[in-house]
Amino acid sequence: MGKLTEGEWAVLNALWTGDRLTLGEVTAALDPALRWRRNTVLTYLTRMEGKGLVTIHRQEEPHRYAAAVTREACARQERSRLLDRVYQGAAGDLIAAFLKESSISPEERDRLRKLLDDMEV
Repeated sequence: MGKLTEGEWAVLNALWTGDRLTLGEVTAALDPALRWRRNTVLTYLTRMEGKGLVTIHRQEEPHRYAAAVTREACARQERSRLLDRVYQGAAGDLIAAFLKESSISPEERDRLRKLLDDMEV
């Protein structure tokens, strides 16, 4: 899977909200944010199928569309790219930068501490 464009992220986010959506359903899910026309959405879906990101169920009428990749896999790839590109693979530097620039709740802090403790075992 290559680097996802903003448009591809938007289409995948729409697909992740349902199960095998029609073109109309995908278009409606995207409409509030992007206001794309059906032809634009269809072009994205077709191109994304070629990239292995979308599955088109052509045996059904109307055709149905589904994400061929998981949100977790895409997020993992994005994190890895950011970590490598900006922090040269130093996860501690990435986490420190986020923590310096934004506040976290006590629950999030406890979860991070537990995660770090679990890594030491």
